Amino acid sequence: MPFFDLSLEQLQTYRPARSEPADFDTFWAETLTAARAQAAPPSFTLVDAGLALVDVYDVTFSGYGGQSIKGWYLRPARTTEALPCIVEFIGYGGGRGFPHSWLDWSNAGFAHFIMDTRGQGSAWRRGDTPDLPDGANPFTPGFMTQGILDPRTYYYRRVFTDAVRAIETVSARADVDTTRIAVTGGSQGGGISIAAAGLAGAQVALCMPDVPFLCHFRESVGKTDAHPYEEIVRYLSIHREKVETVFSTLEYFDGMNFAPRVQAACLFSAGLMDTICPPSTVFAAYNHVTTRKAIKTYAYNNHEGGADMHWLEKRRFVREAWGR
Repeated sequence: MPFFDLSLEQLQTYRPARSEPADFDTFWAETLTAARAQAAPPSFTLVDAGLALVDVYDVTFSGYGGQSIKGWYLRPARTTEALPCIVEFIGYGGGRGFPHSWLDWSNAGFAHFIMDTRGQGSAWRRGDTPDLPDGANPFTPGFMTQGILDPRTYYYRRVFTDAVRAIETVSARADVDTTRIAVTGGSQGGGISIAAAGLAGAQVALCMPDVPFLCHFRESVGKTDAHPYEEIVRYLSIHREKVETVFSTLEYFDGMNFAPRVQAACLFSAGLMDTICPPSTVFAAYNHVTTRKAIKTYAYNNHEGGADMHWLEKRRFVREAWGR
């Protein structure tokens, strides 16, 4: 794939105007207040995952509407001190899988919480959380147009609420240092990280979205014909009269509108040949962040971005911030 988007010089100053609903903050405050009111106490069950150096907990916590969301909580084995915690969100279509897939942060000395994504986990890694209240089992994509005609029914209202509740769930643990919580994830997980950091405010100290999805929808939808933005294109090709209704809904979920609300220090990443999340859409969110920030670009990479190499950048970023 050749370079198809703006040059790096143009990307560095690309800051498109935001179109933010007047009731954006009220919408999210009411959503989160309702979720907290309906929450039940979480459960953390120590399980034998066959790992000698990591303690693994199978987690169930309350997300949107008080509905049960699964997760894994990993820690270096036999430690009791309050550790910094990395909260991680998963890419589109994937689920939490098995604990042995998530050994990087705990082996680096951190607590690590992985949130299962409701309804997903059937495209490339298994998940265990249905998209309630109708009891739908995890299924293959798409998710992009579920409930898209109204922000109150849109799928990502539930997911972003789950993400904030995940942060609040680990923040309540005595073995987590609540002054040192980070959020991270790639693609969809990166988009969720930006939203969660924007909504959780000072609870999140570091935000590390990799090649983030769900940013600058008006640019993304139609700029690329790649899945999953293509789901929205396909929907609008049939529902021709719903264009403005759809984009009005998406404004409540756009990373560009969460970015100015992020209080955490940020490390973004982007692949300059990314045909799934075009680099201009990543920079559109990044350039609206007002805190201390950096972005690492990978000139000749597509949606994999920096892949495993970029994890070293994130580890360095965390250690420089927290002295570990």
